[in-house]
Amino acid sequence: MGAGHAHRLYRHGHSAVHRLPPHCKLAAVLCFVIVVVSTPREAAWAFGLYALLLCAVAYTARVPAGFLLKRLLIEIPFVAFAVLMPFVAEGERVDVLGLSLSVNGLWGAWNVLAKGTLGVAASVLLASTTELRELLLGLQRLRLPPMLVQIASFMVRYGDVITDEMRRMRIARESRGFEASGVRHWGVLAKSAGALFIRSYERGERVHLAMMSRGYTGSMPVIDDVTATRAQWSHALALPAAALAVCLLGWTL
Repeated sequence: MGAGHAHRLYRHGHSAVHRLPPHCKLAAVLCFVIVVVSTPREAAWAFGLYALLLCAVAYTARVPAGFLLKRLLIEIPFVAFAVLMPFVAEGERVDVLGLSLSVNGLWGAWNVLAKGTLGVAASVLLASTTELRELLLGLQRLRLPPMLVQIASFMVRYGDVITDEMRRMRIARESRGFEASGVRHWGVLAKSAGALFIRSYERGERVHLAMMSRGYTGSMPVIDDVTATRAQWSHALALPAAALAVCLLGWTL
């Protein structure tokens, strides 16, 4: 985790949100999501306030609305699932535009869409303002099991290596006139996938041997000791604290 590793979700900036320590942001997003999930689905106004809170964070972080909305498309499968719920759920029915829909299904669809969208938006904002390396350092600071942090670190480091290997293999096939255009070419693609797996496995063994020769004993050295001041914790927890106040009002009103 000593070298930086930029990812497509990250948007370089120097805002107050970018400067917050990664473990503060991770804790804030986790608490925010827990509060959102705990909110009763009938309090529709509460979810609107949550969305305004996220908009305030995005404005502070200088993350454009288009950048955020484009990355929210990842939740399309959940939207499709939510759309089907009013049709397949049981219970009391209601007619909407000539369609017989389940009342419980409508509430369930709203629950999935509202809470899922807010959770994804919070995660996208976290990824937009925090580099992957910093996220790993934050997880390490939050005392996540070291082995899980190491696995995530290697995934980040060598994901691009494997992707680049796939690109070179594709260029090699195309340079020999190969174009996958039907089922009869699946055999070639399967062989390429097998060769990629073997190369990745061999690379992993070489990396492990190199680590062992350098004194690796099962734990990675802590290169950057990330710390946070009380003020930084206060700024980071302002989002879940405000969301908690909204949640409590949602249960009492």
